[in-house]
Amino acid sequence: MTVTQDRGRADTYRPGTTINEWHPEDPSFWRTTGSKVASRNLWVSVPALMLAFVVWQVWSVTVVQLSKVGFTFSESQKFWLTAIPGLTGGLGRLFYTFIGPVVGERRFTAFSTIILVGPLLWLGFAVQHPSTPYGVMVVIAALCGIGGANFSSSMANIGFFYPKQKKGNANGINGGLGNMGVSVVQLLAPLVITAGILGAPAGSPQHKKGGGDVWLQNSAFLWIPLLVIMALLAWFLMNDLKVAAAPFSQQKIIFKRKHNWLMTLLYVGTFGSFIGFASALPNLINNTFTSYSATTYAWIGPFLGALFRWVGGWISDKVGGARCTIISFVGMAASLIVVVNAVPSGSDKGNFWVFYIGFLCAFVFSGIGNGSTFRQIPVIFLNHHRAAAAGKGEAALAEAQKQAEMESGAVIGFSAAIAAFGFFFIPAMFAIFEVTASLWVFVAYYALCLGVCWWYYARSGAEAPS
Repeated sequence: MTVTQDRGRADTYRPGTTINEWHPEDPSFWRTTGSKVASRNLWVSVPALMLAFVVWQVWSVTVVQLSKVGFTFSESQKFWLTAIPGLTGGLGRLFYTFIGPVVGERRFTAFSTIILVGPLLWLGFAVQHPSTPYGVMVVIAALCGIGGANFSSSMANIGFFYPKQKKGNANGINGGLGNMGVSVVQLLAPLVITAGILGAPAGSPQHKKGGGDVWLQNSAFLWIPLLVIMALLAWFLMNDLKVAAAPFSQQKIIFKRKHNWLMTLLYVGTFGSFIGFASALPNLINNTFTSYSATTYAWIGPFLGALFRWVGGWISDKVGGARCTIISFVGMAASLIVVVNAVPSGSDKGNFWVFYIGFLCAFVFSGIGNGSTFRQIPVIFLNHHRAAAAGKGEAALAEAQKQAEMESGAVIGFSAAIAAFGFFFIPAMFAIFEVTASLWVFVAYYALCLGVCWWYYARSGAEAPS
């Protein structure tokens, strides 16, 4: 069967199949077939990824309730329960980056979604018994962290479906709405634990110190039916792309690519800040401005960051990713300088609203940068390989396109894996060092990223304009 014939067969692109030919840069193919298939895969991927983020972040809202229902863990132990998912999520992303293209992203999305049921079930039963050993809780936290790994495989996969001029928007939607799982769990979990909305099968309430009941298990059990549904939808509605299939022996070429390391540096600054601030802000509010409720305010920052990830991707498709990334780092640095000046110091009690608005702005600019950096990556690698294949014929250009897609997918996954450690390191810095000292370190890092982005990607005559 010729490529032309294959493109014209509707059953070639039906849900639940492996697609052997995929040509998003062909305007006719994209208009008649590609756009519909890509949209179907995207809109299954989004809620699956959102639920994965919910599982990754569920400990951030569970830990604050443990002491109230009889657990006797120390503050240090509770810190580790919120930090450990960040470590396992980052490590898991390193594996998920390269496994997905090997086994097929449809299959892997279904598998990586359904396995998250296990740690949530375990968590739901464990929190009902204050005698549960701390070591068991550590294992559950580590397993919940696997939810964070889904991001690398999901983002690498969606990028394959879209043409160059639409990758930023598509990655922004997938990543942005997926990132909203952070806000969803921080907003809904405190609400669903206040009543027995899941009925008798979910278990009896726990009695809070000082009076009142709480159904802490609901924060875990609520998501299990949704995970099962999304795993089934992924299996039956998504597609595996043969063009995305690649063994690790081919993907490892990215470790020799300079722009893999440079873009990872930039993404650590954007997504590392987003996920780290999302994890740290509740404790920062509780410890710095004790009269304000972290539950009331903390979820709004991650919500804005996730929303503006899509904005960053969309704008990048219009004006270029590097320019948006520059704006992102300037904005984050300025926002944190505002926060520094609002933190209590000595006899100065600080200003909560300036502190809070500064952080909200930091989330917004981190979201813009999350979208723009992931738009830059495929553009950088596509331009590089096309330039190398120029003048060598159509076959060479087609092979260059395939190689660029494979490498950019692997770089997206790898950079996401390294940036995920921000979940652990940013709260750790706030725990070890003074708040203002930590914030100035972040500002200095943004200045470094700003210089790298301008020199390699944004200035006139840049090595890899994107």
